[in-house]
Amino acid sequence: MIIDLLIPFFVIGLAELGDKTQLAIILLSSRTRDHLKLLIGIVLAFMIVDGVAILAGSLITYIIPITFLRIFSGVVFIIFGIVILKGDNGKLEDSLHFKSVFLSGFTLIFITEWGDKTQIAAALFASEYNTIMVLIGTLASLTLVSIAAIYLGKFISNKINRKIMTRIAGITFIIMGISFLLFHFIIS
Repeated sequence: MIIDLLIPFFVIGLAELGDKTQLAIILLSSRTRDHLKLLIGIVLAFMIVDGVAILAGSLITYIIPITFLRIFSGVVFIIFGIVILKGDNGKLEDSLHFKSVFLSGFTLIFITEWGDKTQIAAALFASEYNTIMVLIGTLASLTLVSIAAIYLGKFISNKINRKIMTRIAGITFIIMGISFLLFHFIIS
């Protein structure tokens, strides 16, 4: 039973390190001071996205083509980047027109994680191991990696000028989105 928790915990955690999601969390956390609300939004989005995947197995990629999910993720990253660059009041949640950083974190993770490698891996683990233990292991892993990304973003924001950080965040989101789209069209 403990293996059912540990395997997803370690594999999902390793797969998520350096992933686009963690880079996005670092950038979001560097733009706000309300890190707890950001974390809650992120974890709730992971819970829904990965919970659905775990409960449905890998069915989501049969319902919605992975190609569409990847293209949609790329477009969302580009839109977030443009909105960040256009916002000039220094607060990400204001420039995204959300009332809270919770919604910023939730929306970004909820939209871009569908069809992600960790979501698919969690679904596959659920077909092999105890579903509840896979969910617990997956969420624990994603939460810990997200906490680390938030602290890294907080550290970076204390060291780099906010205007420079805003430009870096916006440009990085746009580059990530373009790379998703280019990667899709190159492998197609």
